[in-house]
Amino acid sequence: MKKLIINTIFPLFILMVLVSGCEDKFTEQYLSAEPVYMSYKDFREAVKSESLHTLVNPGKIYYKDNYLYINELMKGIHVYNNTNPASPQYAGFITIPGNVDMVIRGNIMYADSYIDLVAIDITNPASSKEVARLKGVFPYSVPSYDPTYRVGVIDDTQGVVVDWTIKKVRREVQQIDYPVYPVYFGSELANFAQSSDAGTKASSGTQTSAAGIGGSMARFGLVGNHLLAVDNSTYYNFNLTDALNPTIETKTSMGWNIETMFLSGTNMFLGTTTGMLIYDVSDVTKPVYVSNFWHATGCDPVVVQNNRAYVTIRGGNRCGSIINRLDVLDVTVLKSPILMRSYNMVNPYGLGIDDDVLFVCDGTAGLKVYNASDPYLIAEKQIATFKDINAYDVIPLGKSLLMIGTDGFYQYDYTNLNDIKQISAIKVVK
Repeated sequence: MKKLIINTIFPLFILMVLVSGCEDKFTEQYLSAEPVYMSYKDFREAVKSESLHTLVNPGKIYYKDNYLYINELMKGIHVYNNTNPASPQYAGFITIPGNVDMVIRGNIMYADSYIDLVAIDITNPASSKEVARLKGVFPYSVPSYDPTYRVGVIDDTQGVVVDWTIKKVRREVQQIDYPVYPVYFGSELANFAQSSDAGTKASSGTQTSAAGIGGSMARFGLVGNHLLAVDNSTYYNFNLTDALNPTIETKTSMGWNIETMFLSGTNMFLGTTTGMLIYDVSDVTKPVYVSNFWHATGCDPVVVQNNRAYVTIRGGNRCGSIINRLDVLDVTVLKSPILMRSYNMVNPYGLGIDDDVLFVCDGTAGLKVYNASDPYLIAEKQIATFKDINAYDVIPLGKSLLMIGTDGFYQYDYTNLNDIKQISAIKVVK
Protein backbone atom coordinates (compact mmCIF):
# COMPACT_ATOMS: atom_id res chain seq x y z
CA MET A 1 0.00 0.00 0.00
CA LYS A 2 2.82 2.38 0.95
CA LYS A 3 4.53 1.65 -2.37
CA LEU A 4 1.30 2.31 -4.25
CA ILE A 5 0.94 5.73 -2.62
CA ILE A 6 4.53 6.66 -3.46
CA ASN A 7 4.10 5.51 -7.08
CA THR A 8 0.96 7.64 -7.36
CA ILE A 9 2.15 10.81 -5.66
CA PHE A 10 5.61 11.04 -7.21
CA PRO A 11 4.39 11.35 -10.86
CA LEU A 12 1.85 13.95 -9.74
CA PHE A 13 4.62 15.93 -8.04
CA ILE A 14 6.76 15.85 -11.19
CA LEU A 15 3.77 17.01 -13.27
CA MET A 16 3.10 19.90 -10.88
CA VAL A 17 6.75 21.02 -11.12
CA LEU A 18 6.64 20.92 -14.91
CA VAL A 19 3.37 22.86 -15.05
CA SER A 20 4.50 25.46 -12.51
CA GLY A 21 7.72 25.98 -14.45
CA CYS A 22 5.82 26.69 -17.66
CA GLU A 23 2.86 28.69 -16.42
CA ASP A 24 4.48 32.02 -17.34
CA LYS A 25 5.64 30.92 -20.79
CA PHE A 26 3.77 29.98 -23.94
CA THR A 27 4.20 30.26 -27.68
CA GLU A 28 1.93 32.59 -29.62
CA GLN A 29 1.65 33.89 -33.18
CA TYR A 30 0.71 37.54 -33.63
CA LEU A 31 1.37 40.75 -35.57
CA SER A 32 4.24 42.71 -34.07
CA ALA A 33 5.83 46.13 -34.61
CA GLU A 34 9.44 45.07 -35.13
CA PRO A 35 12.24 47.65 -34.75
CA VAL A 36 14.21 48.92 -37.75
CA TYR A 37 17.72 49.97 -36.74
CA MET A 38 20.33 52.46 -37.86
CA SER A 39 23.79 51.47 -36.71
CA TYR A 40 25.53 53.76 -34.23
CA LYS A 41 28.22 54.45 -36.83
CA ASP A 42 25.71 55.53 -39.51
CA PHE A 43 23.62 57.42 -36.96
CA ARG A 44 26.60 59.48 -35.84
CA GLU A 45 27.58 60.30 -39.41
CA ALA A 46 24.07 61.26 -40.55
CA VAL A 47 23.93 65.00 -39.76
CA LYS A 48 24.05 66.85 -43.08
CA SER A 49 22.44 69.65 -45.11
CA GLU A 50 19.94 69.00 -47.88
CA SER A 51 18.61 71.47 -50.39
CA LEU A 52 14.98 70.38 -50.00
CA HIS A 53 12.92 68.17 -47.71
CA THR A 54 9.13 68.04 -47.67
CA LEU A 55 7.30 69.17 -44.52
CA VAL A 56 5.35 66.06 -43.50
CA ASN A 57 5.21 65.72 -39.73
CA PRO A 58 5.97 69.12 -38.14
CA GLY A 59 7.13 69.40 -34.55
CA LYS A 60 8.46 72.28 -32.48
CA ILE A 61 9.47 75.71 -33.79
CA TYR A 62 12.31 78.13 -33.05
CA TYR A 63 13.10 81.66 -34.25
CA LYS A 64 16.33 83.64 -34.48
CA ASP A 65 17.62 86.56 -36.56
CA ASN A 66 14.80 86.41 -39.10
CA TYR A 67 15.28 82.69 -39.58
CA LEU A 68 12.57 80.19 -38.82
CA TYR A 69 13.39 76.61 -37.76
CA ILE A 70 10.70 73.92 -37.97
CA ASN A 71 11.34 70.47 -36.59
CA GLU A 72 10.43 67.52 -38.84
CA LEU A 73 9.63 65.08 -36.06
CA MET A 74 12.50 62.61 -35.49
CA LYS A 75 14.05 63.53 -38.87
CA GLY A 76 15.65 66.98 -38.66
CA ILE A 77 14.99 70.71 -39.08
CA HIS A 78 13.60 72.82 -41.92
CA VAL A 79 15.18 76.28 -42.20
CA TYR A 80 13.41 79.31 -43.72
CA ASN A 81 14.54 82.87 -44.28
CA ASN A 82 11.66 84.80 -42.74
CA THR A 83 12.86 88.35 -43.49
CA ASN A 84 9.57 88.81 -45.34
CA PRO A 85 6.95 87.04 -43.15
CA ALA A 86 4.47 87.19 -46.01
CA SER A 87 6.77 84.99 -48.09
CA PRO A 88 9.22 82.83 -46.10
CA GLN A 89 11.97 81.41 -48.33
CA TYR A 90 13.23 77.85 -47.95
CA ALA A 91 16.91 77.85 -46.97
CA GLY A 92 17.52 74.13 -46.55
CA PHE A 93 17.02 71.10 -44.35
CA ILE A 94 19.35 69.78 -41.64
CA THR A 95 19.13 66.01 -41.27
CA ILE A 96 19.30 65.10 -37.56
CA PRO A 97 18.01 61.58 -36.79
CA GLY A 98 15.85 61.46 -33.67
CA ASN A 99 15.56 65.24 -33.34
CA VAL A 100 12.74 66.95 -31.45
CA ASP A 101 14.21 69.94 -29.56
CA MET A 102 16.69 72.71 -30.38
CA VAL A 103 18.17 76.00 -29.18
CA ILE A 104 20.57 78.41 -30.91
CA ARG A 105 23.33 80.41 -29.28
CA GLY A 106 25.37 82.61 -31.59
CA ASN A 107 25.82 80.64 -34.81
CA ILE A 108 25.68 77.23 -33.13
CA MET A 109 22.52 75.12 -32.90
CA TYR A 110 22.30 72.53 -30.14
CA ALA A 111 19.85 69.72 -30.84
CA ASP A 112 18.94 66.33 -29.44
CA SER A 113 19.62 63.37 -31.71
CA TYR A 114 18.25 60.26 -30.00
CA ILE A 115 20.76 59.58 -27.20
CA ASP A 116 23.24 62.31 -28.24
CA LEU A 117 23.45 66.10 -28.07
CA VAL A 118 24.86 67.58 -31.28
CA ALA A 119 26.27 71.05 -31.97
CA ILE A 120 25.79 72.32 -35.53
CA ASP A 121 27.34 75.38 -37.15
CA ILE A 122 24.50 77.22 -38.93
CA THR A 123 26.48 80.29 -40.02
CA ASN A 124 25.25 79.39 -43.49
CA PRO A 125 22.01 77.44 -42.96
CA ALA A 126 22.23 76.03 -46.48
CA SER A 127 25.51 74.29 -45.64
CA SER A 128 25.24 73.51 -41.94
CA LYS A 129 27.75 71.11 -40.43
CA GLU A 130 28.20 69.22 -37.20
CA VAL A 131 31.00 70.61 -35.03
CA ALA A 132 30.61 68.71 -31.75
CA ARG A 133 28.74 65.79 -30.22
CA LEU A 134 28.15 64.50 -26.69
CA LYS A 135 27.47 60.79 -26.97
CA GLY A 136 24.98 58.89 -24.85
CA VAL A 137 23.91 61.79 -22.63
CA PHE A 138 20.16 61.13 -23.06
CA PRO A 139 18.29 57.88 -22.31
CA TYR A 140 17.79 55.33 -25.09
CA SER A 141 14.47 56.15 -26.72
CA VAL A 142 12.38 54.94 -29.63
CA PRO A 143 9.98 56.54 -32.13
CA SER A 144 6.25 56.32 -31.50
CA TYR A 145 4.49 53.19 -32.67
CA ASP A 146 0.93 52.00 -33.32
CA PRO A 147 -0.26 50.84 -29.87
CA THR A 148 -2.64 48.34 -31.47
CA TYR A 149 0.41 46.14 -32.12
CA ARG A 150 2.75 44.53 -29.67
CA VAL A 151 6.34 45.72 -29.80
CA GLY A 152 9.14 43.38 -30.80
CA VAL A 153 12.27 42.74 -28.79
CA ILE A 154 14.49 45.84 -28.76
CA ASP A 155 18.24 45.28 -28.80
CA ASP A 156 19.96 48.58 -28.05
CA THR A 157 23.34 47.11 -29.03
CA GLN A 158 22.27 47.14 -32.70
CA GLY A 159 21.93 50.91 -32.90
CA VAL A 160 19.01 53.36 -32.67
CA VAL A 161 15.46 52.46 -33.66
CA VAL A 162 14.44 54.68 -36.58
CA ASP A 163 11.24 52.98 -37.70
CA TRP A 164 8.92 50.00 -37.27
CA THR A 165 7.84 47.25 -39.62
CA ILE A 166 4.74 45.11 -39.02
CA LYS A 167 5.48 41.40 -39.16
CA LYS A 168 3.73 38.18 -38.23
CA VAL A 169 5.88 36.51 -35.61
CA ARG A 170 5.76 33.29 -33.62
CA ARG A 171 7.45 33.81 -30.31
CA GLU A 172 7.64 32.39 -26.82
CA VAL A 173 5.83 34.93 -24.68
CA GLN A 174 6.45 35.63 -21.01
CA GLN A 175 4.88 38.11 -18.64
CA ILE A 176 7.60 40.57 -19.67
CA ASP A 177 8.76 39.78 -23.16
CA TYR A 178 10.73 42.92 -24.02
CA PRO A 179 11.84 46.24 -22.58
CA VAL A 180 9.46 49.05 -23.47
CA TYR A 181 11.52 52.19 -23.92
CA PRO A 182 9.75 55.54 -23.37
CA VAL A 183 9.91 58.23 -26.02
CA TYR A 184 11.54 60.93 -23.92
CA PHE A 185 11.70 64.07 -26.03
CA GLY A 186 9.26 62.95 -28.71
CA SER A 187 6.34 61.47 -26.82
CA GLU A 188 4.17 64.58 -26.65
CA LEU A 189 4.72 65.45 -30.29
CA ALA A 190 4.21 61.89 -31.43
CA ASN A 191 0.89 61.80 -29.59
CA PHE A 192 -0.11 65.13 -31.12
CA ALA A 193 0.77 64.02 -34.65
CA GLN A 194 -1.48 61.16 -34.19
CA SER A 195 0.98 65.52 -32.15
CA SER A 196 22.66 85.33 -23.58
CA ASP A 197 20.91 85.33 -20.03
CA ALA A 198 17.21 85.04 -19.92
CA GLY A 199 15.59 88.37 -19.12
CA THR A 200 13.90 89.21 -15.85
CA LYS A 201 10.58 88.45 -17.46
CA ALA A 202 9.34 86.68 -20.57
CA SER A 203 7.30 89.45 -22.12
CA SER A 204 6.15 87.36 -25.06
CA GLY A 205 5.42 84.23 -23.06
CA THR A 206 8.06 82.23 -24.91
CA GLN A 207 11.47 80.75 -24.20
CA THR A 208 13.44 83.96 -24.61
CA SER A 209 17.10 84.90 -24.62
CA ALA A 210 19.52 86.96 -26.68
CA ALA A 211 20.04 83.77 -28.63
CA GLY A 212 16.60 82.94 -29.98
CA ILE A 213 12.99 82.19 -29.13
CA GLY A 214 11.23 78.87 -28.67
CA GLY A 215 7.64 77.90 -28.01
CA SER A 216 5.82 76.77 -24.88
CA MET A 217 6.22 73.05 -25.67
CA ALA A 218 10.03 73.26 -25.52
CA ARG A 219 12.22 71.09 -23.29
CA PHE A 220 15.42 73.00 -24.12
CA GLY A 221 16.27 76.51 -22.93
CA LEU A 222 19.25 78.84 -22.45
CA VAL A 223 20.47 80.61 -19.33
CA GLY A 224 23.66 82.54 -20.05
CA ASN A 225 26.32 80.08 -21.20
CA HIS A 226 24.24 77.08 -20.23
CA LEU A 227 21.77 74.85 -22.03
CA LEU A 228 19.11 73.48 -19.70
CA ALA A 229 17.06 70.48 -20.76
CA VAL A 230 14.52 68.10 -19.25
CA ASP A 231 13.18 64.73 -20.24
CA ASN A 232 10.46 62.64 -18.62
CA SER A 233 12.23 62.60 -15.26
CA THR A 234 15.65 64.25 -15.48
CA TYR A 235 17.19 67.73 -15.50
CA TYR A 236 20.34 68.35 -17.57
CA ASN A 237 22.71 71.31 -17.46
CA PHE A 238 25.25 71.68 -20.29
CA ASN A 239 28.07 74.23 -20.14
CA LEU A 240 28.40 76.04 -23.50
CA THR A 241 31.21 78.43 -22.52
CA ASP A 242 33.34 76.78 -25.20
CA ALA A 243 30.71 76.62 -27.94
CA LEU A 244 32.55 73.88 -29.81
CA ASN A 245 33.18 71.80 -26.73
CA PRO A 246 29.94 71.56 -24.72
CA THR A 247 30.17 69.62 -21.46
CA ILE A 248 27.53 68.21 -19.14
CA GLU A 249 27.76 69.65 -15.62
CA THR A 250 24.56 68.45 -13.98
CA LYS A 251 22.24 65.50 -14.39
CA THR A 252 19.67 65.08 -11.65
CA SER A 253 16.29 63.43 -11.14
CA MET A 254 13.23 65.68 -10.76
CA GLY A 255 10.41 63.16 -10.48
CA TRP A 256 8.27 61.86 -13.33
CA ASN A 257 6.01 62.93 -16.19
CA ILE A 258 7.83 66.18 -16.99
CA GLU A 259 6.62 67.49 -20.34
CA THR A 260 7.71 71.09 -20.85
CA MET A 261 10.12 73.69 -19.48
CA PHE A 262 9.70 77.46 -19.36
CA LEU A 263 12.45 79.82 -18.18
CA SER A 264 11.68 83.23 -16.73
CA GLY A 265 14.59 85.11 -15.20
CA THR A 266 16.21 82.80 -12.65
CA ASN A 267 13.14 80.59 -12.37
CA MET A 268 12.28 77.39 -14.19
CA PHE A 269 8.65 76.33 -14.56
CA LEU A 270 8.06 72.68 -15.44
CA GLY A 271 4.80 71.43 -16.89
CA THR A 272 3.99 67.88 -15.79
CA THR A 273 0.95 65.63 -16.08
CA THR A 274 0.03 66.33 -12.46
CA GLY A 275 0.93 69.97 -12.04
CA MET A 276 3.38 72.85 -12.43
CA LEU A 277 6.73 72.68 -10.62
CA ILE A 278 8.85 75.77 -9.88
CA TYR A 279 12.63 75.67 -9.39
CA ASP A 280 15.17 78.40 -8.72
CA VAL A 281 18.02 78.06 -11.22
CA SER A 282 20.14 80.99 -10.04
CA ASP A 283 22.83 78.32 -9.82
CA VAL A 284 22.11 76.13 -12.82
CA THR A 285 24.33 73.39 -11.41
CA LYS A 286 22.07 73.06 -8.37
CA PRO A 287 18.39 73.73 -9.15
CA VAL A 288 16.44 74.41 -5.94
CA TYR A 289 12.82 73.32 -5.57
CA VAL A 290 10.53 76.25 -4.76
CA SER A 291 6.94 75.04 -4.95
CA ASN A 292 4.26 73.32 -7.01
CA PHE A 293 0.70 73.74 -8.12
CA TRP A 294 -1.09 70.41 -8.43
CA HIS A 295 -4.03 69.89 -10.75
CA ALA A 296 -6.04 67.02 -12.16
CA THR A 297 -4.06 64.62 -14.33
CA GLY A 298 -3.50 66.07 -17.79
CA CYS A 299 -0.81 67.23 -20.20
CA ASP A 300 0.46 70.60 -19.11
CA PRO A 301 2.54 73.34 -20.82
CA VAL A 302 3.02 76.65 -19.00
CA VAL A 303 4.07 80.22 -19.86
CA VAL A 304 4.78 83.05 -17.44
CA GLN A 305 4.66 86.82 -17.69
CA ASN A 306 5.32 89.15 -14.77
CA ASN A 307 3.37 87.71 -11.83
CA ARG A 308 1.00 85.46 -13.80
CA ALA A 309 1.35 81.92 -15.07
CA TYR A 310 -0.91 80.47 -17.75
CA VAL A 311 -1.31 76.69 -17.83
CA THR A 312 -3.25 74.55 -20.27
CA ILE A 313 -4.42 71.13 -19.09
CA ARG A 314 -5.42 68.52 -21.63
CA GLY A 315 -7.12 65.19 -21.00
CA GLY A 316 -7.65 62.15 -23.17
CA ASN A 317 -5.22 59.65 -24.67
CA ARG A 318 -2.11 59.19 -22.53
CA CYS A 319 -2.82 62.44 -20.67
CA GLY A 320 -5.53 60.86 -18.53
CA SER A 321 -8.81 62.33 -17.22
CA ILE A 322 -11.29 64.23 -19.38
CA ILE A 323 -10.39 67.74 -18.23
CA ASN A 324 -9.54 70.36 -20.87
CA ARG A 325 -9.01 73.85 -19.50
CA LEU A 326 -6.86 76.95 -19.10
CA ASP A 327 -5.72 77.85 -15.58
CA VAL A 328 -4.54 81.36 -14.67
CA LEU A 329 -2.28 81.50 -11.61
CA ASP A 330 -0.97 84.32 -9.45
CA VAL A 331 2.76 83.63 -8.95
CA THR A 332 3.61 86.88 -7.17
CA VAL A 333 4.75 84.70 -4.29
CA LEU A 334 6.50 81.81 -5.99
CA LYS A 335 6.32 79.63 -2.90
CA SER A 336 2.51 79.87 -2.95
CA PRO A 337 0.96 79.90 -6.47
CA ILE A 338 -2.73 80.81 -6.31
CA LEU A 339 -5.37 79.75 -8.83
CA MET A 340 -7.20 82.86 -10.03
CA ARG A 341 -9.62 81.31 -12.49
CA SER A 342 -10.07 78.31 -14.80
CA TYR A 343 -11.56 78.36 -18.30
CA ASN A 344 -12.96 75.43 -20.25
CA MET A 345 -11.16 74.46 -23.46
CA VAL A 346 -11.65 71.79 -26.11
CA ASN A 347 -8.21 70.22 -26.63
CA PRO A 348 -5.51 72.72 -25.54
CA TYR A 349 -1.80 72.40 -26.33
CA GLY A 350 0.73 75.27 -26.42
CA LEU A 351 0.15 78.92 -25.64
CA GLY A 352 1.85 82.32 -25.66
CA ILE A 353 1.38 85.69 -23.94
CA ASP A 354 2.39 89.11 -25.26
CA ASP A 355 1.47 91.89 -22.83
CA ASP A 356 -2.33 91.56 -22.61
CA VAL A 357 -2.74 89.31 -25.65
CA LEU A 358 -3.05 85.60 -24.91
CA PHE A 359 -2.79 83.00 -27.68
CA VAL A 360 -4.05 79.47 -27.00
CA CYS A 361 -3.61 76.52 -29.35
CA ASP A 362 -6.83 74.63 -28.69
CA GLY A 363 -5.95 71.61 -30.81
CA THR A 364 -8.82 70.60 -33.08
CA ALA A 365 -10.71 73.77 -32.10
CA GLY A 366 -7.98 75.90 -33.69
CA LEU A 367 -6.13 79.01 -32.54
CA LYS A 368 -7.86 81.29 -30.03
CA VAL A 369 -6.85 84.87 -29.14
CA TYR A 370 -7.91 86.62 -25.93
CA ASN A 371 -7.54 89.93 -24.13
CA ALA A 372 -6.02 88.78 -20.83
CA SER A 373 -5.80 92.18 -19.13
CA ASP A 374 -8.37 91.00 -16.58
CA PRO A 375 -7.52 87.41 -15.52
CA TYR A 376 -11.11 86.91 -14.36
CA LEU A 377 -12.70 87.85 -17.68
CA ILE A 378 -10.52 86.14 -20.31
CA ALA A 379 -13.27 84.01 -21.86
CA GLU A 380 -15.57 87.03 -22.00
CA LYS A 381 -12.90 88.97 -23.92
CA GLN A 382 -12.12 86.61 -26.77
CA ILE A 383 -10.67 88.59 -29.67
CA ALA A 384 -10.57 86.02 -32.47
CA THR A 385 -10.73 82.33 -33.37
CA PHE A 386 -9.05 80.65 -36.32
CA LYS A 387 -10.75 77.33 -36.98
CA ASP A 388 -10.10 74.52 -39.45
CA ILE A 389 -6.54 74.07 -38.16
CA ASN A 390 -5.16 71.68 -35.55
CA ALA A 391 -3.06 74.12 -33.53
CA TYR A 392 -0.04 72.91 -31.51
CA ASP A 393 2.25 75.78 -30.43
CA VAL A 394 2.94 79.48 -30.93
CA ILE A 395 5.67 82.12 -30.70
CA PRO A 396 4.42 85.74 -30.40
CA LEU A 397 6.97 88.22 -31.78
CA GLY A 398 5.36 91.53 -30.85
CA LYS A 399 3.61 92.16 -34.17
CA SER A 400 3.51 88.77 -35.82
CA LEU A 401 2.63 85.34 -34.50
CA LEU A 402 4.30 82.08 -35.52
CA MET A 403 2.06 79.01 -35.17
CA ILE A 404 2.64 75.34 -35.89
CA GLY A 405 -0.05 72.69 -36.29
CA THR A 406 -0.49 69.21 -37.69
CA ASP A 407 -1.34 70.61 -41.11
CA GLY A 408 1.51 73.10 -41.33
CA PHE A 409 3.01 76.41 -40.25
CA TYR A 410 1.10 79.73 -40.18
CA GLN A 411 2.00 83.38 -39.60
CA TYR A 412 -0.42 86.05 -38.44
CA ASP A 413 -0.17 89.82 -38.23
CA TYR A 414 -1.75 90.97 -34.94
CA THR A 415 -0.69 94.63 -35.13
CA ASN A 416 -4.40 95.48 -35.31
CA LEU A 417 -6.18 93.28 -32.75
CA ASN A 418 -9.49 94.10 -34.38
CA ASP A 419 -8.28 92.65 -37.64
CA ILE A 420 -5.79 89.83 -37.08
CA LYS A 421 -4.76 88.44 -40.46
CA GLN A 422 -3.06 85.29 -41.68
CA ILE A 423 -0.17 86.49 -43.82
CA SER A 424 1.50 83.23 -44.90
CA ALA A 425 1.40 79.46 -44.57
CA ILE A 426 3.63 76.47 -45.21
CA LYS A 427 1.41 73.47 -45.73
CA VAL A 428 2.15 69.88 -44.83
CA VAL A 429 2.50 67.54 -47.80
CA LYS A 430 0.90 64.14 -47.23
